[in-house]
Amino acid sequence: MLIQRKRIVRKVPDLAENFMGLAASLLKEKHHGVLISAVQLCTELCKASKDALEYLRKNCIEGLVRILRDVSSSSYAPEYDVAGISDPFLHIRVLKLMRMLGQGDADCSEYMNDILAQVATKTESNKNAGNAILYECVETIMGIEATSGLRVLAINILGRFLSNRDNNIRYVALNILMRAIAVDTQAVQRHRVTILECVKDADASIRKRALELVFLLVNDTNVKPLTKELVDYLDVADPDFKEDLTAKICSIAEKFSQDKLWYLDQMFKVLSLAGKHVKDDVWHALIVVISNASELQGYSVRSLYTALQTYSEQGSLVRVAVWCIGEYGEMLVNNVGMLEAEGSITVTESDALDAVELGLSLYPADVTTRAMCLVALLKLSSRFPSMSERVKRIVSQNKENMVLELQQRSIEFGSIIQRHQSIRSSLLERMPVLDEATYLMKRASTTQASIPAYKPASAVTPGDLKFPNGLAKPAVTPLADLLDLSSDDATATTTASTTTAPSDFLQDLLGIGGTNLPTAGAPSSASTDILMDLLSIGSSPSQNGQLVPDLSLAQEKKHVSAAPQLVSPVPEPVDLLGSLSSSTSVSGTKSATAVPQAVDLLDGLSSSTSVSGLEDACPSITAFQSATLKITFDFRKQLGKPQESTIHATFTNMSSSTYTEFIFQAAVPKFIQLRLDPASGNIVPANGKGSVTQGFSVTNNQHGQKPLAMRIRMSYKVNGEDRLEQGQVSNFPPGL
Repeated sequence: MLIQRKRIVRKVPDLAENFMGLAASLLKEKHHGVLISAVQLCTELCKASKDALEYLRKNCIEGLVRILRDVSSSSYAPEYDVAGISDPFLHIRVLKLMRMLGQGDADCSEYMNDILAQVATKTESNKNAGNAILYECVETIMGIEATSGLRVLAINILGRFLSNRDNNIRYVALNILMRAIAVDTQAVQRHRVTILECVKDADASIRKRALELVFLLVNDTNVKPLTKELVDYLDVADPDFKEDLTAKICSIAEKFSQDKLWYLDQMFKVLSLAGKHVKDDVWHALIVVISNASELQGYSVRSLYTALQTYSEQGSLVRVAVWCIGEYGEMLVNNVGMLEAEGSITVTESDALDAVELGLSLYPADVTTRAMCLVALLKLSSRFPSMSERVKRIVSQNKENMVLELQQRSIEFGSIIQRHQSIRSSLLERMPVLDEATYLMKRASTTQASIPAYKPASAVTPGDLKFPNGLAKPAVTPLADLLDLSSDDATATTTASTTTAPSDFLQDLLGIGGTNLPTAGAPSSASTDILMDLLSIGSSPSQNGQLVPDLSLAQEKKHVSAAPQLVSPVPEPVDLLGSLSSSTSVSGTKSATAVPQAVDLLDGLSSSTSVSGLEDACPSITAFQSATLKITFDFRKQLGKPQESTIHATFTNMSSSTYTEFIFQAAVPKFIQLRLDPASGNIVPANGKGSVTQGFSVTNNQHGQKPLAMRIRMSYKVNGEDRLEQGQVSNFPPGL
């Protein structure tokens, strides 16, 4: 009969009020079969009706406590005994109902605290029936408004579960601990050692769950010992588990590190032990960090060179090491930037080339690695002039490579080494510092990371490593009011956080996305930076997106405006940097007739020849000035492109408080195209003792008909308080 009533309540919840009083009275029965059915009926009533839930809270909690006390302390009864435990089925049913009644009700929870503590301490844990009761007791304690001492008792029970030989019990304990960490982190931390042992368990599901729990346990105080334990285990972990373990270690190192040297050491160890399992965005981020750590660049290149001698089979290690050797090869050879605890190593120029050549020989099918090796060799030809001939021989080995990307690089790089020594040193300068904060924001937005934030985000400056946990892209303030420029100007906006293409930000910088393929509607070659196109390591920069620097080459200061158009196909590999007479115009226009042979666009450029293609600067203006902030604009125009202008903005803080998280935004009418480059930083010093700079370019498609117009907005924080300033720039020089 009770079972039928339970089914009626489940199918017709509106009838629940008809059974509330009867269900409460049945809890006074002595027979366990009736009690189990009555408890189940009460459970269904609680699910079906809020009124029934409130009624049972007032009338049943005392009876449930009595039932649980009697059954847990009763003497041996053969008809109810299961492996020495008195009726575990009734135990579990009563505990589940108590959890429903106590959830969100402090008075009910307080009334059942004592009996729950009694069950948790008296139940034997060496039998499966006892473990089932303890598990349900822990679930109940974590589900009600229990006292802190009772929660600690429940977490300690889970700690005992982790030492159980039964894999199912350990897995269940890990699952509950992952929920319990949000309730009482310190109590879970006490079992950190046992949880770490579970990471090394033979069962794959337990390893994975324990690793996720360890990741949640990491904080600023225990990050170093926990990371050390995980890195040590990485060396002996199963290959199938290394990918997950590597990803967690890298996330921990990035998000909790306050020490740049420690972060680099951990990443070098991970690359050495599991470089094949490191994802591209991880080693991309490592390169950005190294480029910003000027005081650790020498240490980094020496550490990577040493690791490369032993772990050359780790692909990601080879890529980062090759890039660093190409950029900082002279530091490696001359032991520049030695740290106190670092031992000196003897590396010759030939040894540095051997390391890069090793990458070429070990990865014949990896286009990315081989492309980075060729770029590193080209840079070393400038760093080590005595090695130029050897570099040329190595590079020329790819002239007939079946991969067009490598073949093109080989031909062009060989020509630069042989025929263009006058511009080689400036062309192959060290890469400028990459904007670390901008890269981290773009990486977080493109990957849409779902890792929870454990501490507030902090600013990233070139000298400090402060990886915020779960770095999130800052909210973009609506720019509707910025766009009210004139009645005929539509809302076309460009902000400092311009949306990038789906491709990886650093992948664009490295330019290793493959060969350049023509796309429908792409800009003509006359508007493309030819020098960037010839010497980039991948696809050319987008003409309507962000123009980003190329990691393979020096700071991009050289621009050639156009290239002769080839009409006839090239039947065999041709040196695109072939002969170009000194009378040929560098900025030459597209020829009306077909050019009979390939020409060298760089030939005839003397060291004094201007490659930048920029006219003299226009007069500077004060674009915005308030009592606390001053903004000046410097202008430059490109030859032959009067509609295009390059603007260099300087932000000066005149107040006595430092501005943090500084963001500059701008909006223009629809006939103007605007592209913002990353700012030099996001902290503006007080009292005018420093400034932040940011470059951007504008294209006025109605040049000569309508003047340039722009609205600007600056958001920043002063002592943690958000500030906002905005204005309209209308005093642009004539001709823009």
